[in-house]
Amino acid sequence: MDGTLAEDDLPGDPEATVTAAGGALLFVTVPDAKAGKNRVHLDLQPQDRDRDDEVERLLALGATLVADHRRTDGTGWVTLADIEGNEFCVERSAAERAG
Repeated sequence: MDGTLAEDDLPGDPEATVTAAGGALLFVTVPDAKAGKNRVHLDLQPQDRDRDDEVERLLALGATLVADHRRTDGTGWVTLADIEGNEFCVERSAAERAG
């Protein structure tokens, strides 16, 4: 996979975004000890709707709300789980980040 590291991400940073055609992956260091088998945690960034609309769409498709980290200033994310309990987060869209 060809990808580009975000300009503001440097070696040793606690998080880094890699962008490629069709999407981006955000890698975040998690201080918690491993409690089970390895899993990949995905953060989704909507492309054609805002974060809140995407959360509502995913809930309607069967996801469950795990934690709501949205802030009154519009920043933050929402943690959801799929029907098997795999957690993932929904971030703000690029348009929302641009302000």
